[in-house]
Parts: sequence; structure tokens; C-alpha cells
Amino acid sequence: MQKPLLRWILAILITLSAAAYQRLTGPTYPFKGEISLDGQSISYKLLRSHGGAGNQPVSLALLDTSYSGYVVFKRYKVNEEWQKLPMHRTANGLYAELPHQPPAGKLEYYILLERGTEQVTIPAHTTVVTRFKGEVPLYVLIPHILFMFFAFLFSNLTGLEAIARGPNLARFTFITFVLLIIGGMILGPLVQKHAFDAYWTGIPFGYDLTDNKTLIAVLGWLLALWAVRKNPDKPSTRWLVVFAAVLMLAVYLIPHSMMGSELDYNSMKVKTG
Repeated sequence: MQKPLLRWILAILITLSAAAYQRLTGPTYPFKGEISLDGQSISYKLLRSHGGAGNQPVSLALLDTSYSGYVVFKRYKVNEEWQKLPMHRTANGLYAELPHQPPAGKLEYYILLERGTEQVTIPAHTTVVTRFKGEVPLYVLIPHILFMFFAFLFSNLTGLEAIARGPNLARFTFITFVLLIIGGMILGPLVQKHAFDAYWTGIPFGYDLTDNKTLIAVLGWLLALWAVRKNPDKPSTRWLVVFAAVLMLAVYLIPHSMMGSELDYNSMKVKTG
């Protein structure tokens, strides 16, 4: 890793791999699968997050008109009867809309297909939980995503720079910290405010995992920045930087929005964590 270009390549590979992993494991990304009906394989994608003021669409690319479709749903963690919502025929298959919920409200649902006495549930052995949120303007969301992505990229690069005893340790540490502050502690709360009407739901106000893991990453890089500014050539300083980078990687691998804001329908208050 003595060559700067190699460190950049490794940092990019680590960043992209972790981003792909997080996208595949996050609780708000669509639930995807396939089902076989009469020998025909049908793919489906059921949403687990919905932003904005409208209802959440539910669709299934099933053109076989011998089946009737329903969306069966209820409010999440509420002891109530399941509701059965008919799906309508469109040119692309079956379609329905789950009713809009307040920010952080969740619905539990699945698709039910019926043909005579035959019944098929999608997914087969579980339900899908979707969370509603307010609409986050793109002028806030896109910069937040970009700053967090580049903060993670420079975190990995700085950690490799420390291991290789590279000359840019102090500069990269500062860049990482600034990107993280802007993306996580300035733009992050703005996203949270638009989505769930609260700027911060982590410690000391709550246990929102997204906010708390951002705070942990910031504290790790604050410690690294302090050490670099105090004595950049000290071996323990470089190990502190490596620690901050590893901590950031561990934090980033935690699926986004896990243990996030959730509306308690009994009290109509938003819980965090």
C-alpha cells in the first residue's frame, strides 16, 4: 500500500462494497422475491418505506385474470383485525394502495391471491412492514447522501494512509471530519426533520440507531483529529486514526434505519430505538 493510487483504489472498493451490503440488508429497502404460479415465475417487489403525502402503491405483475388479488394489512404492533383491500386490474397486472399514515407510522401487509378455493400469499411465510415518512426535498437529501458517501470514502482512505505511514494523514483526517460533520450532524438532522418532524432522536433524547451511530463515528474522528493536530508523527496517533476508520466502517455496516423512529399508535407518539 505504499503507492497512493493503490490506497485510493482500495478505499473506493471498501466503500462501494460496504454501500452495496448496506443497501441489500437495510430494513427500508424493498422486499423482493419470486413466486411460481401454474409453472410461471413471477417476480415481485414490495415497498417497505414510503415518503410524501399520498398512499403507498402495491403492485404485482400478474396478468392471469383467473386470480383475484387483495392486500391484507393492519397497523403494526396494534391488536386489531386485518383489513382486506381489493386489488384492481391494470395493463401491468394487479394494483392497490395502502392508506397513508402519519410520519413514522407503520403498516404490516401481504398480498393474497384467490382462485376458487385456492389461496396464495405473497410473501409465502411472512409479512412485510412498511414505514411512512414525510417527503424529504431533494436539495436536502442528495447533499446528505453525497457528503456521507465521501465522508466514508475519506475515512477508509485516511485509515489506509495511517497504515502506510503516508504523508497526507493530517489533511485527510481533517477532510474526513469536516465531511462527516456536514453530512451527519448538519444535513442529517435536516433530513430527519423533514421525514419524522424531529431534528435529533439519538442520545440524549432517544435511541434512534441512525443518529447514535453517526454520533459514535463523529466522536471517533474527533479523537483522531485531536491526536493528529497534537502529534501527527506519534505511532499511537496513527493507530487512533486506524481505530476511527474501523469504527466508521463498523458503524456504516449497520443497516440504515434499523431501530429507527416508530409511531406508537396507542399514544400517537413517535418512539426512537
